[in-house]
Amino acid sequence: QVQLVESGGGLVQAGGSLRLSCAASGVIFSINTMGWYRQAPGNQRELVATITPYGRTNYADSVKGRFTISRENAKITVYLQMNSLKPEDTAVYYCNTDPIKFNWGQGTQVTVSS
Repeated sequence: QVQLVESGGGLVQAGGSLRLSCAASGVIFSINTMGWYRQAPGNQRELVATITPYGRTNYADSVKGRFTISRENAKITVYLQMNSLKPEDTAVYYCNTDPIKFNWGQGTQVTVSS
């Protein structure tokens, strides 16, 4: 059974950094592209960054140059390093495959104060 568990969120001032982690137990990590998604209040969930099994990455324009996605296959974990955070990055962050295959985890709240 697949379980996605996100962690690492918190409250940070604009310009600060956070590193999110997602433990993806039950996911066949070696064949799945993983993604980080986020949902701000009143908005639809959006795809922020993806990483293929071979390490190729892609980013939404809004985070390009500030966020870095990485994965550790042996630990079945995907990370999101977020630098130069802005108030508009405030959202609940989730991980899942791309395309989405599994139920969502509880997410981790990121709040960026101005």
